[in-house]
Amino acid sequence: MAKFIAKPVKSSLPSPEDVLEVQLSNGITILARSNFNSPAISFGGYLPAGAIFESDEKLGLADFVATSLMRGTQTRTFDAIYNELESVGASLGFDSGVHNTNFGGRALVEDLPLLLELLAESLQTPTFPADEVERLRTQLLTGLALREQDTSDMADLIFEQMLYDVHPYGRPGDGYIETIRSITRKDMKEFHRRHFGPRGMVLAIVGAIHPKKAVEEVERYLGSWQVSGQKEAPPLPPLKPIRKTKKRHHTIKGKAQSDLIVGVIGPTRKSPDFMAASLGNSVLGQFGMMGRIGDVVRERSGLAYYAYSSLHAGTGPGSWEVIAGVNPANVGRALGLIEKELSRFVKSGVTKEELADSQANYVGRLPLSLESNNGVIGAILNIHRYDLGMDYYQRYESLVRSVTRDDVAAVARKYIDLERLVIATAGP
Repeated sequence: MAKFIAKPVKSSLPSPEDVLEVQLSNGITILARSNFNSPAISFGGYLPAGAIFESDEKLGLADFVATSLMRGTQTRTFDAIYNELESVGASLGFDSGVHNTNFGGRALVEDLPLLLELLAESLQTPTFPADEVERLRTQLLTGLALREQDTSDMADLIFEQMLYDVHPYGRPGDGYIETIRSITRKDMKEFHRRHFGPRGMVLAIVGAIHPKKAVEEVERYLGSWQVSGQKEAPPLPPLKPIRKTKKRHHTIKGKAQSDLIVGVIGPTRKSPDFMAASLGNSVLGQFGMMGRIGDVVRERSGLAYYAYSSLHAGTGPGSWEVIAGVNPANVGRALGLIEKELSRFVKSGVTKEELADSQANYVGRLPLSLESNNGVIGAILNIHRYDLGMDYYQRYESLVRSVTRDDVAAVARKYIDLERLVIATAGP
C-alpha cells in the first residue's frame, strides 16, 4: 500500500490537513478529500497524453483519441458503457488539451466502484471500434465545418496562430478538416499505446467517503496498471517574441457580426506576476459590467454586443486578451477605443478603489467557488498542477491583499506593449 502523506481532518477550505495525497507505486498521484454533506462523489484528473505529441499532419489526434475512449473497450460496447452509467445516474467523460488528456466523473458514493471500473477500462483497454470511430469522425468534421463559419472561433484561432506562431500553443487542439480526415484507427491505437499510462497521472476525488477508503478504491482499479515505454512529453520550445504589431482578418461572408481580439503574451500560472496581472485584468475587463473595457466600448459607446478582457495562464506562456463582438461597420472604432483604454491602463494603472473592489471580490467569491465537489476538485488539481502548495487557500487572502497599485502597474507595463499587439478579426 502506498505511503500516506497527510492525515484527513475536517476543514472549511482545502488544506494539507484534510487533503490526503498519495502516490501509488505505478506513478499515479491521488488527492482525496471527504465531504459528507451530500451522498455524491466526484473525481477528476489528467494524464500527460495531450496534443503536444501530435505532428502537424495529424492535428486533432489527441482529441480524437480522448473522445473515442468510451466508444468501446475489450469488455464493453459503447451502448453498454452508457447504459450502465445511465442506470445509476452517473456520468463520465474525457477531453484533451495541449499537455494532457483530462477526465471527470460523478456518481452516488455506492456507485464509485462502477465508475472507477469504467474509468480504468476506458483508459487501459479501448478498442476504437471502426463504426464508432467513423461516426465520431463525422461529428468532429461537422464541428470543424461549423467552426469555419463562427466569427468568435475563427478570430480566436487566427489570434493564437499569430501570438504563438510555430509554438504548440498556436495549433488548434481539434485540428483541421484535412487532418481529422487523415487520422486512421492505426494512428489512434498507436497514440494510445505510446502515451497513455499511469506515470504522471493525477486523480482528485472528493465526496462522501473517507480519504483513505477513496485511495484504496482507486488503487483497486488502477494500481496494477503498468505501461512499459510510456513516452515522456517533449519540453515546450522557446516562444518567439512579438517584434511589432501583427494584424490579420479572416473573411466569413454573410455575417452580421465581427469578432475582434487584441492581445499579448501573458504570464504563466506559476509566475510571481500572476496575481497582480489577474487583479489588473479584473479592473480592465471583468469586474462589474466587464470592467473598463465593457464600460467604454459597450456601455458608453454602444459599439459592441459584448466586450471584456481575459487572462489565460497555464503551464507555458499565457495570453492577455481583449475580446469584443461588434457590428462589422464598428470594428475600427471599437479597436481604437480598446487601444486607448489599454494605453491608459499601462500609463496610469488602477485606482485605489478599483483595486480594493477587485480584491474584495476575489476573497469573497472564494468560498462560493468551493461549495461543490467539482469546485474543490478543480482547486486541488490546480494546486498540484502548478505546485502552489496545498496550503495555498490558507495563504490566498494575504496573497490577494498584498498586491499593490504599483504591482499592477508594473505587470501592465511588462506585458502590454502598444507597439507589439496581436490583432485578429473575423467577419464579413
